[in-house]
Amino acid sequence: PQTLVYGPSVIYMVAETIRQWSSEGDGVVVHTPAYDAFYKTITANRREIAPVPLTLTDNQWHCDMARLESTLAEPKNTLLLLCSPHNPTGKVWRREELQTMAALCQKHGVRVISDEIHMDMTWGEHRHIPWSEVAQGPWALFTSGSKSFNIPAFTGAYGFIPEANARDSYLQALKARDGLSSPSVPALVAHIAAYRDGAPWLDALRDYLQANMRYVADTLNNAFPALCWQPPEATYLAWIDLRPLNIDDHALQQALIAEQKVAIMPGYTYGPEGNGFLRLNVGCPREKLERGVEGLIAALRSLS
Repeated sequence: PQTLVYGPSVIYMVAETIRQWSSEGDGVVVHTPAYDAFYKTITANRREIAPVPLTLTDNQWHCDMARLESTLAEPKNTLLLLCSPHNPTGKVWRREELQTMAALCQKHGVRVISDEIHMDMTWGEHRHIPWSEVAQGPWALFTSGSKSFNIPAFTGAYGFIPEANARDSYLQALKARDGLSSPSVPALVAHIAAYRDGAPWLDALRDYLQANMRYVADTLNNAFPALCWQPPEATYLAWIDLRPLNIDDHALQQALIAEQKVAIMPGYTYGPEGNGFLRLNVGCPREKLERGVEGLIAALRSLS
């Protein structure tokens, strides 16, 4: 418990740790495509993004560990910002992958910040492994119940910083500089209630989300067999590879918004590796999801 820290959001905690653990101009290693808030917080803090692209093979996302090591070995790259499970691809990191990353970061003196906010949303046989189980060097792990229990309005997050000096520096900035001398009481109450009594609700939510993912896969593949799209290993975010259809991303956005009145995040929001993809949030009632998928199919057909 002494390693526990709090903050108003995971991204605030990530941003503050980036500021404290690196200097302006340093590189922050990120697996790409990456959550758009990662790009924003890194560049807004005058750090540089050091991308390590994930590759898709047989419906599975892979990290080239040799490329990761060469990126970590660059002296200017002082941090690895890990997203686990990964947003937007939905990849669940295997234990051996995490162990390799931990060893490489230790070897090259790179600190690790792990964003694990999607930890409760893994599907099938896939299991989330927290960074704390594999860490070898300095690290921080941040998460929240806001995704799992739909309580982001309470603006609460928590995490763990095991190194005492680093933890004290973080809390000093939080409390003294930013005036956040205590966690949000509604956030505390909501998290306690969720973790004590919310398991049946979360189980039901997970079943509902997995059924939504299957609906997306069945409906899209029926309309466009060339896609052969499979649900992700984790998250309620469908990262849909539309490259087999050879559709222009910007034309698709125009068709979706102007003609179908449907807003779906374009893949290029998550970096150049996202070109040709869409990120569809299935964390909604089925009726709303059906409307979105029907609009997507209509937009794609209009451009085919």
